Amino acid sequence: MIYGYIRVSTDRQTVDNQRFEIERFCLKNNLKIEQWIEETISGTKSPESLIGETLFPQSKPESENSQTVFTNSEPKSQISETLFRKFNPNISWSHYIQLMRIKDKAERRFYELEIAANGWSFREFQRQYDTSLYERLALSRNKKKVRELAEKGQIIETPQDLFKDPYVLEFTGLPEKSEYTETDLEQKIIDHLQKFLLELGKGFAFIKRQARFTFEEESFFVDLVFYNRLLRCFVLLDLKIGKLRHQDIGQMQTYVNYYDRNVKLPEENPTIGIVLCKDKKEALVEMMLPEYNNQIFASRYQTVLPSKEELRQALEFEN
Repeated sequence: MIYGYIRVSTDRQTVDNQRFEIERFCLKNNLKIEQWIEETISGTKSPESLIGETLFPQSKPESENSQTVFTNSEPKSQISETLFRKFNPNISWSHYIQLMRIKDKAERRFYELEIAANGWSFREFQRQYDTSLYERLALSRNKKKVRELAEKGQIIETPQDLFKDPYVLEFTGLPEKSEYTETDLEQKIIDHLQKFLLELGKGFAFIKRQARFTFEEESFFVDLVFYNRLLRCFVLLDLKIGKLRHQDIGQMQTYVNYYDRNVKLPEENPTIGIVLCKDKKEALVEMMLPEYNNQIFASRYQTVLPSKEELRQALEFEN
């Protein structure tokens, strides 16, 4: 059953206005409200207790420290496990409606945590879900780290925590199979920098494009330079529109070494380098990098939305 919740907290708000907005949203998303829950300024109960009584009229009174639990006892094909432990004021009803459509418990919990932690708008959340952020992060981690995604959300403590494969650049509008240059790709990223920062993840700040440095009378240019405030380090990105070559890894190693020795401050952490390429061979990457590498990474990018089903199958295969 789908509930519509309306809360009027000031005398300037009206139930009718909120009901209209909810009905307009439902019409757009092919939803039908089966029961309305209304709370006005004169109400004395919290939203959690009001909704809890509506959903669970036979339940015992909750203690002060207890939490509202949403469950669904419909057929197994539907959500049949705990959905939310408590309403979060940072998560809108629109977010919750979309979360209720996610059947996988771990995935659903991950997005709930990330919405609250990052303040994603509904449109930003929808974009992260459509690009299969959870599956992409999970494929880039071991089993222990995958469990942590559902328990804690994305925690940034090491360079590996920043990494995902692939990166999705659908906002560039570039066709998946089309001829364009690395300059074209870079310009599209700059044109949609806010969306690219969202794709990169937590804590990123843009520093510079085509950052030039000179060594032994030879000039080098780093495509994109960022700084991650959580890891307190520079993050360098090099764009490659074709297959990854061993020269690309060596070039990034040069960039990272220069920043570590000439740019970063003593109290900052070692520089991270990421080569974004259209395709790569894992064996080549492993052979080119140290066994315990934590500075140089190579990841694929794609300019169309990934198939959720294919990513989930890959994740099941990994586990």
